[in-house]
Amino acid sequence: MKKMTMILGVLMLLVLTACGGKKETAEKTDDKIKVGMVLNLGGLGDKSFNDSAYAGMVRAHEDYDIDFNYVEPTSLADFTQFLEDYAMAGYDLVVAIGYDMETPLKEVAPNYPNTKFVVVEAVVDEPNVTSVLFNSKEGSFIVGALSGMMTETNKLGYIGGIDMTFLNEFRDGFTEGAKYINPEIDVVNLYVGGGSPFNDPAKAKELALSLANSGADIVFSAAGGSGRGLMEAVNENEKLFAIGIDSDQDSEVEGKVLTSMMKRVDNSLYSIVGEYVEGNLTSGVKVFGLAEGGVSTTGFQYTGEMIGEEKLARLKEIEAKIISGEIVVE
Repeated sequence: MKKMTMILGVLMLLVLTACGGKKETAEKTDDKIKVGMVLNLGGLGDKSFNDSAYAGMVRAHEDYDIDFNYVEPTSLADFTQFLEDYAMAGYDLVVAIGYDMETPLKEVAPNYPNTKFVVVEAVVDEPNVTSVLFNSKEGSFIVGALSGMMTETNKLGYIGGIDMTFLNEFRDGFTEGAKYINPEIDVVNLYVGGGSPFNDPAKAKELALSLANSGADIVFSAAGGSGRGLMEAVNENEKLFAIGIDSDQDSEVEGKVLTSMMKRVDNSLYSIVGEYVEGNLTSGVKVFGLAEGGVSTTGFQYTGEMIGEEKLARLKEIEAKIISGEIVVE
């Protein structure tokens, strides 16, 4: 099991966990606010939620002078134990990353009413829990609009892990954004499905190539680790381009990933810590969209010249209209 890394040197207390491994935690030794974060499976280096969450907490540590620790679970069974360990150690704020933290946090939060919990990408209805969600439709609308401007075939593709409400927000926002540019654009939706819908890159690659063969020239995927298959497909097919998701995936195939629809976990957690430090953090659901810096495109490092200043300027105008309410994403 990977070891929890301390950002500040404080009194360390070695604790054995239920899964037989070890981790480090800390007892509160001063008046600084202590924040503990339980990352999701995959840990640091995932180029997605975990890395973004860590970046936001490091920034909060530097700006708000908090003590910050994190732990990297290696199995789902670790989640409950790590959440409890932080609460028992007297941490002020405990952050859980990922939708599969919902059930463990529902078990732990009621037992520690004086501890404030934050969960990212799940909703836990407890008086001491703040649930952080992202307006995926707004972000997907933006990359859909870009795809609508860039397509040469007027045919786009979407690959989802499974057909479910949560993932369909990406699909629907992408479609709405593309049709905002051109109502005649056709968006074909396919799903990985099967026993590993979020970890089957071979199937996603097969779907992406089939979309390309049917005329789609840009594909957006919301299928977790299966999305690696889309990157393999655009690397092999000269005419196919991809839209990345959740984090900056533009460098996966330089010049072939137009942009990525990023969920800015870093910005949201930085904001949450700021509210807690100032005594303003409330329980309930907080949704971070374009206006809150919760979703965004990338900086177009590899594709900006290809896209061109005119299209990028129009994209900025669309973003501004969504923020102002002139464009309402359904």
